[in-house]
Amino acid sequence: MAADPVVFDIGNVLVRWDPVPAVAASVGDERAMAFLGDPEFDFLAWNHLQDEGRPWDEAERVARGAFPHYADEITAYRVNFEASLVGEIEGSVAIVQELRDAGVPLVALTNWSAELFGHARARFEVLEAFDDIVVSGEEGCAKPDPRIFEVLAERLGRPLDGVVFTDDSPRNILAAGVAGMDAIPFTTPEDLRGELVDRGLPLARA
Repeated sequence: MAADPVVFDIGNVLVRWDPVPAVAASVGDERAMAFLGDPEFDFLAWNHLQDEGRPWDEAERVARGAFPHYADEITAYRVNFEASLVGEIEGSVAIVQELRDAGVPLVALTNWSAELFGHARARFEVLEAFDDIVVSGEEGCAKPDPRIFEVLAERLGRPLDGVVFTDDSPRNILAAGVAGMDAIPFTTPEDLRGELVDRGLPLARA
């Protein structure tokens, strides 16, 4: 890549992700909210292990053994996973399209299960704009693990120093900064656009 790339997270930066609709599709909103909000189960930590490459069959088997009263909820998430992909974040998609049209190299770095990422590829056309997508579940490590940034550097074929990156997770932003990236916390597409314009990227200012 001749020009400096811009690296995007996907979930809740380009695509809205919410596990509630997926679980609720099988057990209803009340049970879904209770399950997802239970700190003893800790859905986000459990899901993160699949983002790191743990197979879903194993994940569900272990979880149902430890939390048999949540057996239906545990099964529901993967079965109805597509319902968790609420839709594109239009302002962010517009940024990607403008950068692509201007010839800026684009790469995505996402925490996502390798088994489930196909749902996003098939549904969201914006992902076709990327020159490369680093999927944590395929690599066996996930943000904020420093190893995933080493993988990214290898895929880019260059050091990460100064490479612009945006992510909605504060801990991922911190890890990216430690790796040398110019890490922008994602809040809104409008704020991201302003940050990118300030860095000289070829975007119209909102």
